Amino acid sequence: MLTQPADPAAPTSDPTTPLTHGCVRCGAPVPLDVAMCDRCNPLGLRQPAASQAHGTIFLGIGVAVVGLAFLANLAVSGIGPFPASIVAVGTDPPGLNVTISVTNAGSKAGATTCSIHEPDGFGPGTAVIQTPRIEAGATVTLNEKVTTLGDQVRDLLVTCRDL
Repeated sequence: MLTQPADPAAPTSDPTTPLTHGCVRCGAPVPLDVAMCDRCNPLGLRQPAASQAHGTIFLGIGVAVVGLAFLANLAVSGIGPFPASIVAVGTDPPGLNVTISVTNAGSKAGATTCSIHEPDGFGPGTAVIQTPRIEAGATVTLNEKVTTLGDQVRDLLVTCRDL
């Protein structure tokens, strides 16, 4: 008959054996209510509190988030605004052929997202397009085929998102 070997990680069933975990520095078994063994803490100094450790971690995460937000702001500052206008609208079944002009009025190159829509905001839909990278001060003209606005030539507006 085959028997399963005892799991070395399983706790012992002997109630006289105290539960232990590893010392935070060297890994030696210590009682659950202490963090370091006598060899790593020979003076018997107070053990670090859980709130101290968690507070330090929370503070570190907070500083990292603020630092990343600052770096992200530096990375996108100077891109845009992107004034845009409709140059032409023509029929191209089953939709429209829309030509737009987009200018990067910022001091850095960047791309933007533009929406082409009805002047009153109501209609069969809105077309959303992504522009290529536009150098600072440059203007690009885009010719887009859109099918979400129907196939009737009419006045349309374009709005490009500022970063």
